[in-house]
Amino acid sequence: MAVKTDIEIARAAQKQPIMAIGAKLGIPEADLLPYGHDKAKVSQSFLKSLESRKDGKLILVTAINPTPAGEGKTTTTVGLGDGLNRIGKKAIVCIREASLGPNFGMKGGAAGGGYAQVVPMEEMNLHFTGDFHAITSAHNLLSAMIDNHIYWGNELGIDERRVVWRRVMDMNDRALRDIVVSLGGISNGFPRQTGFDITVASEVMAILCLSKDLHDLEKRLGDIVVAYRRDKTPVYCRDIKADSAMAVLLKDAMQPNLVQTLENNPAFVHGGPFANIAHGCNSVIATTAALKLGDYVVTEAGFGADLGAEKFFDIKCRKAGLKPSAAVIVATVRAMKMNGGVAKADLGAENVEAVKKGCANLGRHISNTKGFGVPVVVAINHFFSDTDAEIQAVKDYVASQGSEAILCKHWAHGSAGIEELAHKVVSLAESGVANFAPLYPDEMPLFQKIETIAKRIYHADEVLADKSIRDQLKVWEAAGYGHLPVCMAKTQYSFTTDPNVRGAPTGHSVPVREVRLSAGAGFIVAICGEIMTMPGLPRVPSAEVIRLNEAGEVEGLF
Repeated sequence: MAVKTDIEIARAAQKQPIMAIGAKLGIPEADLLPYGHDKAKVSQSFLKSLESRKDGKLILVTAINPTPAGEGKTTTTVGLGDGLNRIGKKAIVCIREASLGPNFGMKGGAAGGGYAQVVPMEEMNLHFTGDFHAITSAHNLLSAMIDNHIYWGNELGIDERRVVWRRVMDMNDRALRDIVVSLGGISNGFPRQTGFDITVASEVMAILCLSKDLHDLEKRLGDIVVAYRRDKTPVYCRDIKADSAMAVLLKDAMQPNLVQTLENNPAFVHGGPFANIAHGCNSVIATTAALKLGDYVVTEAGFGADLGAEKFFDIKCRKAGLKPSAAVIVATVRAMKMNGGVAKADLGAENVEAVKKGCANLGRHISNTKGFGVPVVVAINHFFSDTDAEIQAVKDYVASQGSEAILCKHWAHGSAGIEELAHKVVSLAESGVANFAPLYPDEMPLFQKIETIAKRIYHADEVLADKSIRDQLKVWEAAGYGHLPVCMAKTQYSFTTDPNVRGAPTGHSVPVREVRLSAGAGFIVAICGEIMTMPGLPRVPSAEVIRLNEAGEVEGLF
């Protein structure tokens, strides 16, 4: 019998009306703003009413460095949420929204897979409730108002060479990375060099994901540094008088989106920063609401634990006062073999020695995550080609690292295939052994924070940065930004800045190419190696196979 695709499984889902999903959480119908029958936003007034409630347990799902073999982090996040509900726990899934860029580029979808998905899958992977469009519009409104201010006399004395606010769009388009605007004569303004980032890299995205409420949102928007004067003093968004209008555009986008899993369990899908170029976590407002509404909240952080988990711990948890009770690291036998040197075409053949060799990557993520004081369990996301000997090799290796690896078959069997992991997560979370602490203190100097991450998480020997970068960090420290955490923008495929280096390398350097101040979001971005904040499409983009069939249904998302 042919195996159903993710989209075929999603299309056959027996969804419940979104009001029924809200009722499971005690959300009154009046506090749900429906977008069709199967998704809704939760009102700010209801979220405010939850503040006095006790928090549930927070579980982070992270992973090894991604490989073309596939890991299934979102699938495992959704499966674990269903598994916890299956064993009698009131669990809520919190994940990020999908960006159109990678969906039409390489991924083709980001709602889980198999029988561990969030639905409606097609809408989630396309325009959903319009949050990304609102973020894009708010960001570009500020861009337009900056150039408009300069055109109409530049009362603030902005140095046109030092406008640091770029434009964004939610699509991979390398041609827009570096551009010149305002060509064509006096009526079009003053020409200057600028560029586009992808929407998920926007500081507005980070602000939305880290804001506690609308008041906090507007204040953070006002704190954005958009440009500098000739004397190098900063010009803020509030100086341009764009912050209030931006908040208006983001009013509905700030409300978390409630949807459901294939097993009709609640899921909040909200926010979408990438962990390779941003902080990689879903919104604080969604996570904190879920903690008030459920016994367990299962959330994911983007890409591998070296990026997503580190930023979840050092940025999101630090800023929101969250204390995770346990962490799940997702790995696959196939990915272990790739890390062990096996080509993708040869992954179907048993190779226990390659599995053992590739486990070093997993081992480093285990030790790194434990370094934050959070207990770890490994989820082996099962593929049909995995052999008993290969699976046992992973289990034996993880046991040697002081943790347990559990085989999970949620892709094929939904919650029934992940019960063992659910019980283990409950055991870890209820044990009280978690003693979470960030990697570095607020008062540590900015460059030392970068070095700490590079040496303790990436196991690098040194950080390479020009004097201009070090001097810029010192200027920000003198301006009162020295307490901010650091957001490392780096390739997701390796502990190094070279995406082709797999495993657990040592003896490498981390070159910092540029640093950016995200004063509204509340962190410093360190751009490392060749990473781009505007990705490009691959040679054969997923967009080539995404289409409408004769029934008007979407095909090609997976």
